[in-house]
Amino acid sequence: MKELFTAKWSHVTRTVPDVRQCRLGAPSVPLRLGDLVVTQVTGVGAHEHLEDAHGRRLKLHRGDLVVGACGNRYATDVYEGYHRQGPKAHLLTAGGVIGVAVSRHTGCSPPTELDVLGPLTDDHGRPLSLEHFARPWTPPAPQSQPPMQPPTVAVVGSSMNSGKTTTAAGLISGWTRAGLVAGAAKVTGSGSGKDRWAYIDAGARHVVDFLDFGMSSTFGYPPERLLKTMGAMRDALGHDGAEAIVLEIADGLLQEETRRLAGQLSTICRGAVLAVGDALAARAGVDLLDAVPVPVLAVSGLITASPLASREAAAATGLPVLSPSQLADGAAVDLLAERIPAP
Repeated sequence: MKELFTAKWSHVTRTVPDVRQCRLGAPSVPLRLGDLVVTQVTGVGAHEHLEDAHGRRLKLHRGDLVVGACGNRYATDVYEGYHRQGPKAHLLTAGGVIGVAVSRHTGCSPPTELDVLGPLTDDHGRPLSLEHFARPWTPPAPQSQPPMQPPTVAVVGSSMNSGKTTTAAGLISGWTRAGLVAGAAKVTGSGSGKDRWAYIDAGARHVVDFLDFGMSSTFGYPPERLLKTMGAMRDALGHDGAEAIVLEIADGLLQEETRRLAGQLSTICRGAVLAVGDALAARAGVDLLDAVPVPVLAVSGLITASPLASREAAAATGLPVLSPSQLADGAAVDLLAERIPAP
């Protein structure tokens, strides 16, 4: 199909090695989570642009062909969306996650509408999936040589848009300024390049996310798969040479996948930084993490825009409240030296 080669390739298709070998498959082929799909824009909505593999925002127009990946989305401030079989779909993220939006925040415009043309296939007609291009898992170290894992910190939040990525960037910047090789992973979320580029801009030398492990988004995947992948991300960053690692977990602690992963954080990392927007969320979040239990090293996030709210949170939790700029200016290194327990 000649038109296919002028399609707008999304961020989530960044792993496709040679688009010349791709074909448009029959529309009757069932699609699964992570499968690459060819769609056509029938109405431009909230997502007017599509991120390409290099971060450029491509302006969308009616009639454009878009290649994305089937997935779900859990975003309390935007869409609740699910992978559905059928001829119609929506663009759930600017990165190219394709699904059907079933609810949206009242402040969010209707989604960009798509016609599903069929799966993207290889030159033998076999459907392509992100799973086919996933990063190989780092082999386990011999039992006679137990691995020395770099200090690893999780960033979790009270909700969407509580300042998690900005907090993670502050940790990365602080470690990098101190001469450490920083690694970062986006453990859960919906496929988009925004957070990956934020980590790189902050100085992360090594970055992975769930796309690298075959998932367009993590909402709806079995908890066992997500837990295994979180450990694989940490191991991959350590294997690549990271000397300090931050793992960002999307959404809030009440979201199902986040809650289940938080229950296993003590097996993966040595502490967490909690990003929140107010003191009550800080107290509730610390209580939830204490019950896991996971050592909470500090509170950060949007709350740090208000000195008064920061003092409230410090009094309510007994923890340091550190802004992302404070983390970048040295507090990130202090956390490693003073608050993270030795392995």
